[in-house]
Amino acid sequence: MTTQAEALRATADEWRLPDKGKVGMACLIVAESAIFIIFVIAYLYYLGKSLSGPTPAQVLSVPVFGTICLLSSSITVHFAVTTLEKNKTALSNIWLALTVLLGGIFMVSTAMEWHELIYEHGLTIQTNLFGTTYYSLVGLHASHVLVGLILLSAVLVFGLAGKLDHHHARRLDVLSYYWHFVDAVWIVVFTVVYVLGR
Repeated sequence: MTTQAEALRATADEWRLPDKGKVGMACLIVAESAIFIIFVIAYLYYLGKSLSGPTPAQVLSVPVFGTICLLSSSITVHFAVTTLEKNKTALSNIWLALTVLLGGIFMVSTAMEWHELIYEHGLTIQTNLFGTTYYSLVGLHASHVLVGLILLSAVLVFGLAGKLDHHHARRLDVLSYYWHFVDAVWIVVFTVVYVLGR
């Protein structure tokens, strides 16, 4: 029969400090969420207050394909992590490459949208309040996607060089949290800009 002191000692031995990487990423996500909230509120506040055109309804088209690609990349990065945990590095590299490809397609679709808005509709960041808030919010998100793509591409390079195995799965998992966050933010941005804002 175990004593109360032994039971407490066993419980203390089972407790582990939280993973530093996950805690750090959680803190980053909270801080970044606050920034995005400010930009979303600013967009909604100034919506419809532009004194001149063009208006969102006149120039914005819904980026369905780019959105599908970006949201699908959350699935592929999840599989990249799970396959690396099982030490299936070649398969993990394929999932990582698909994630980078899907994220890249999203960035290209954003660039094409901006090109059309600037050169065909004359909407720049200085045109009106809509242009200022639109490019600020969507650009903030695009910059986060770009950072994520750079980091995922670096991991992919290490994977293709044979320097990645199951010991690195935890780190890739932490990075995947950032990528899931970027995707979740896009759902909010998409809803605000392309659904409510039109």
